[in-house]
Amino acid sequence: MAMQRTSNWINTYFPISTWLKNYTREDLSGDVFAGIITAILLVPQGIAYAMLAGLPAQVGLYASILPPLMYALLGTSRTLSVGPVSIAAIMIASVLAAPEITALGGTVENAIILAAEGGVILLLMAMLRMGGLVNFISHPVLTGFTSGAAILIVLSQAPHLFGLTKNQCGLDLLCYSNYFQQLNLYTLALSLFSITLLLAFGSPLSTLLKRFNVKPSLITGLSKSAPLLAVIITTLVVTVYQLSDLQHVAIVGEIQPGLPDISFAFFTNMTQWQALLPGATFIAIIAYVESVAIAKVTANLRNQKINPNQELIALGVSNLATAFSGGMSVAGGFSRTMVNFSAGARTQMAMLIAVVLLSIAVMFFTEQFTYLPKAALAAIILIAIFPLIRLREIISTWKYDSGDGIAQLITLLGVLVLGIEEGIALGVIITILSYLRRTSRPHIAVVGRIKATEHFRNIKRHQVETWKNLLLIRIDENISFANVSYIVDFIEDETNNNADLKHVVLIFSSVSYIDSTAFEALENLISALKTKKILLHLAEVKGPVLDKLKQTSFLDQLSPGKVFFQTIEAVEKLNKQ
Repeated sequence: MAMQRTSNWINTYFPISTWLKNYTREDLSGDVFAGIITAILLVPQGIAYAMLAGLPAQVGLYASILPPLMYALLGTSRTLSVGPVSIAAIMIASVLAAPEITALGGTVENAIILAAEGGVILLLMAMLRMGGLVNFISHPVLTGFTSGAAILIVLSQAPHLFGLTKNQCGLDLLCYSNYFQQLNLYTLALSLFSITLLLAFGSPLSTLLKRFNVKPSLITGLSKSAPLLAVIITTLVVTVYQLSDLQHVAIVGEIQPGLPDISFAFFTNMTQWQALLPGATFIAIIAYVESVAIAKVTANLRNQKINPNQELIALGVSNLATAFSGGMSVAGGFSRTMVNFSAGARTQMAMLIAVVLLSIAVMFFTEQFTYLPKAALAAIILIAIFPLIRLREIISTWKYDSGDGIAQLITLLGVLVLGIEEGIALGVIITILSYLRRTSRPHIAVVGRIKATEHFRNIKRHQVETWKNLLLIRIDENISFANVSYIVDFIEDETNNNADLKHVVLIFSSVSYIDSTAFEALENLISALKTKKILLHLAEVKGPVLDKLKQTSFLDQLSPGKVFFQTIEAVEKLNKQ
């Protein structure tokens, strides 16, 4: 019995044990190929996202070593690729650029503290069983946020694409004429070449290879090798023609070789921990929401399941691991995960293989990336991030639900105008307000019977039978303090100036909960209707609601009104009266 409990505990908290014991040679062949392809992406993306966050290149590479190992042990997704991601990178850059954080100094140390705090926050959330938090940030808010953040990322990379310094012009139009005179044509040429190569290796190459019946996994491998190819070619061009020295093309510079050292020194500065806590909280929550959303996409394609609470543990430990090894905050990356999945990854073994290959590159080949132009990295970021700008989706969301559309648009504008944290906070607030507005005005229908049936439908939508002495009202929402006044007002309006009316039946088929405020308001309604010589009745009351009613004096006050099992029963009995 004890052994069984131990086995269940291991399977729950170390999901690697569930797939490792059934691992096959076929799984290995798929994982090896996927691992190689993913490793090709890890190098340029690790460097690029570190640059996006305003950090040295090795910080992004270190974040791609230990975190995937920890996730492979603890994560429930078999194909999620954990490492540096664009959205987290731009959030890190935003936090580190704040004047109060800049004053503290130690940019790299601050980034490490952000990762450590994020890890601690995620683990605390796991202890509190807050895995369901993913449901509290609506899809429109998340889409508005990612679109806004993606636009900020594109704007932040423009100087690297054109060889310009950071823009300080603000609203001074005259300043811009001088600013654009700094344009570096060699940098622009490298940017255009990289963008062209990345685009050509996308849909055009995939379409061409499909015509020759090339295996889908091989198509994925070839099409996703473009970032590394762009890095190699542009680095060779800069090195051979000495473009860095002669033409002032910006390069990455020297990258610290070797594997990261494990350090706990960042735990000592409590002043920085306090200052960075709000930013770390936002980064951790967004990282978790994005990661679980991506993990669910690939899991659903293979009929696998994701445990949201275990994902909190896996991502929390992964972020602590990146902090201990000198890396930046990590999350599940959409592009890497989809490449990993499409290349044939069966398990997290693919990521373990990718980590081994990346570690070899970090130990022996970092010198080769010294002359890597920042223009090529900016192009990689641009092509990776552009699909996240979904402005058309705002229009389609607005057409379906104006409240969600407004939340999505306000989130996007909030991110662009106010900042990343403020934008998403504003979007969440708007969503909650929109939800409260909808629940405060629930759908209520006066219904009648479709002739010769036992079906009851809205009198405004169907030809139905109604009765002078009997009014049937269906409430399509739980009844709470937020909406009970609206419901009572609706019922009173329907019962006014109707001398023939003797009975009102509330159909509770869609009511699963009534709070104490609503109970009190309904009791007052019973009394008010009795003064008009109208009896209130209930029909189709759910068991949990009826149990609650029985614990109060509500049913006594309802009498001689009754609770009917079905609406047809209420109609037949009350019509006879």
